[in-house]
Amino acid sequence: MNLDIWKKSVKKVEEQMALKYFKLSEFDDAPGTGKNMKKEFLTKLDKARAIADVPFKITSGYRSKETNKRVGGVSTSSHLKGLAADISCKDSSTRQKIVNALIQTGFTRIGIADTFIHCDTDKDKNDAIWLY
Repeated sequence: MNLDIWKKSVKKVEEQMALKYFKLSEFDDAPGTGKNMKKEFLTKLDKARAIADVPFKITSGYRSKETNKRVGGVSTSSHLKGLAADISCKDSSTRQKIVNALIQTGFTRIGIADTFIHCDTDKDKNDAIWLY
């Protein structure tokens, strides 16, 4: 696929999703793979971003099996399904705003680490909040 056709394809998907705060490229594992993110997940994350009123820097979105293995992700990672994202976070005040917004938006699977917050909407897994 040539670059112009690929850019038009990604732009069309972005327009259909009507996200206010994110571009699909923020969720890329490799160029263009952000389009594998599920619309319902991205819509919910966009709403959480609006509520938190702080930037969400995505450090991991969609992952291929190869990338998931390289970063030490579990074989059942929700990133492989386009149902997860990791959001950079380095201070407790911002962490509270992000986690509260995720909960208000209906996320029921949240992982909290020192430098990021994981969220996913994988219905094949139990609801949980965990620490890394």
